[in-house]
Amino acid sequence: MLREPTQATLPLSKLAPEQALRRLELAIVRRMEGFLHGDHRGLLPGPGSETNDAREYVAGQDDVRRMDWAVTARTGTPHVRDTIADRELEVWAMLDVTPSMNWGTEGVTKRDLGIAAIATIGFLSQRMGDRFGGLVMRPETLVRIPARSGRMALYSLLRRMLTEPIVHDRAEGPYSLARGIDQLARVQRRRGVRVVVSDFLTPGDTELDPDVEPEWERALRRLTVRNQVICVEVVDRREVEFPDVGDILIRDPETDFARYINTSDAAARARFDAASAAQRERIRIAIRRAGAGHIQLRTDRDWVHDIARFVLTYRRVASALHAPPQGVQR
Repeated sequence: MLREPTQATLPLSKLAPEQALRRLELAIVRRMEGFLHGDHRGLLPGPGSETNDAREYVAGQDDVRRMDWAVTARTGTPHVRDTIADRELEVWAMLDVTPSMNWGTEGVTKRDLGIAAIATIGFLSQRMGDRFGGLVMRPETLVRIPARSGRMALYSLLRRMLTEPIVHDRAEGPYSLARGIDQLARVQRRRGVRVVVSDFLTPGDTELDPDVEPEWERALRRLTVRNQVICVEVVDRREVEFPDVGDILIRDPETDFARYINTSDAAARARFDAASAAQRERIRIAIRRAGAGHIQLRTDRDWVHDIARFVLTYRRVASALHAPPQGVQR
């Protein structure tokens, strides 16, 4: 019987496949502020001198010296004003840790496989002065991990994600994948690379028609207008290949749906596999339609090999894939 995980299924030491990826790098094809200066020292020390948008103050994460008192006085809520350093590329990764991501039958959960993908992309995209930040989307809140440069900062981000408390089944909250992507676009206004890691499953969505947009597609399309976006879809083997193990209870970890299925029935397995394939095809088409790069990782495969293969292909097709909408300049 599968139960909720109580801790990470991958140690931090396995999330740094630098040897296998040493000669690969992500193709950065959209015009990014600071990209041309990313390999050089800035003239001014510190996080930067150019002001960015104001956002709500997060206790324990934000420096009180950056408090925006004018906005705080107008809203009645403490706000800080971000600054932009004019010397680096910013990469932000959003990790979905909702209950469906706790699933895993091959020794690793989808959630931890997603962290492995973030680790790999982080090492691939890292350049001198570039910054990597993260958002962890829980049902009740969006946890922000500030963007910092350097390898130790990346390790700190990965450790923070690995130790984030497990979200229990049927946990409720205001955050869905669509809202998380919208928040990623609103909070991080500077152009850069955005990585969305999820299984892209919406509770209660049983639609299989690829012409019907998932609820998160419009938010993803808005994110791709100003950013180069890579979607990492994480899948467990038993979500796409139904096993023959007799009568089992199928339960949705995010809703009250539960049903006994006879998996020894070949016709039932065939219907399940066909529905699962249609569901994944709908996700693939929606991501492609939004203009984002797409990597599918499975818990029963080597994620380093899959990402390396994606990068090699991505270098050839990225320019066409991320062509900006009509009227938007590169």
